[in-house]
Amino acid sequence: MCGSGATGGEDRPSAASGGRLISEKADYYDVLGVSRDAGPEEIKRAYRKGALKYHPDRNPDDPEAEARFKEMAEAYEVLSDPQKRQRYDRYGHAGLAGVGVHDFGHMGVEDIFSMFEDIFAGTPFGGRHAGFGRRGARGVDLQTTVELTLAEVVTGAERTLEFERRDFCDECGGSGAAPGSEKRTCATCGGYGKVEQSTGFGILLGRVVTACPTCSGRGTLVVTPCKGCSGTGRAPKRRVLTVKIPPGIYDGQSVALRGEGEPSEDGTGRGDLHCYVRVAEHPFLERSRNDLVCRLPISFTQAALGAKIEVPTLTGKADLKIPRGAQHGQVFKLAGMGLPDLRSGRKGDELVQVLIEIPRKLNAEQEKLLRQFAETEDKTVLPESSGFFDKLVDYFSGQDE
Repeated sequence: MCGSGATGGEDRPSAASGGRLISEKADYYDVLGVSRDAGPEEIKRAYRKGALKYHPDRNPDDPEAEARFKEMAEAYEVLSDPQKRQRYDRYGHAGLAGVGVHDFGHMGVEDIFSMFEDIFAGTPFGGRHAGFGRRGARGVDLQTTVELTLAEVVTGAERTLEFERRDFCDECGGSGAAPGSEKRTCATCGGYGKVEQSTGFGILLGRVVTACPTCSGRGTLVVTPCKGCSGTGRAPKRRVLTVKIPPGIYDGQSVALRGEGEPSEDGTGRGDLHCYVRVAEHPFLERSRNDLVCRLPISFTQAALGAKIEVPTLTGKADLKIPRGAQHGQVFKLAGMGLPDLRSGRKGDELVQVLIEIPRKLNAEQEKLLRQFAETEDKTVLPESSGFFDKLVDYFSGQDE
């Protein structure tokens, strides 16, 4: 190890202890194994190499591996930051109080990897979907459609789905290799499944990590392809399952069936199956959020005299009392006859809007009766009508002058 402690002997282990005390902090330069005049790239390479070496998944039988790994992360965080490094070089560990160094001792290993993800790109630990203990790349999502009636929206429904997806080949188990044959490590990516490429030029020069084009991100190559899938590891399969549609679901919403999609190329994760819902139109009812709207035509005599009318609902017929003098477009409510809320389950109402229909043709008896009624009409019944006709008389009087 090169370099010496910035704060002197108080941070270094005593010879009598036989090793470094857990409560003492070692010199950060010693932790990374670099000299005090090491440049940023050297520090970065040292941390990358050490972190991969001491990753707990590579050292399952070493109880100190995780502690060493976190210690290196702390050292790198300080020495890779010019201001923190300057304070450390001048004052040692005491100079870092209050400058925002992470408490790596209480952080998860994968959380630390995510902090410095760009450093580990291109390794079996790197990338958002790769690494020890990480979720693999997602496979392809699939989608299907089911149709419900408005009545089924009230109760919820079950549907049996039959669909086809690309799945693991039964003959090779998804490996793509003929049974009994072996795979060889991809020479392009060295088995990592990812390659690093340079992009741009000059000050815009950068690096990106992509799936290896030779092995398609698998890290291995098939020597003798499986005959059942021609070496792809995948074959079409029929799948039958049941999906439960919750009450109150809206037209166009979907129910996700986790893990029922296709497997990823590396076989570490599956996509989902999204079941989209289409709600068939009802002949009399329309949805307005959790309420149902029924537009009900009535005659002008029913509106004037009042009536008791049967109204269609999702559960059959319901009686609605129309009061005397009902107006065109007036809305009446059937409480609790609507749809359940998707979250709370509380039901909405059915709103009945009456539409007064005027007959286009009258027989002789009907016309006679209406004319008799018209003779008895009192135009002052409605103040709005009285005001209108008074203004109309004044208007015509002005025209005659």
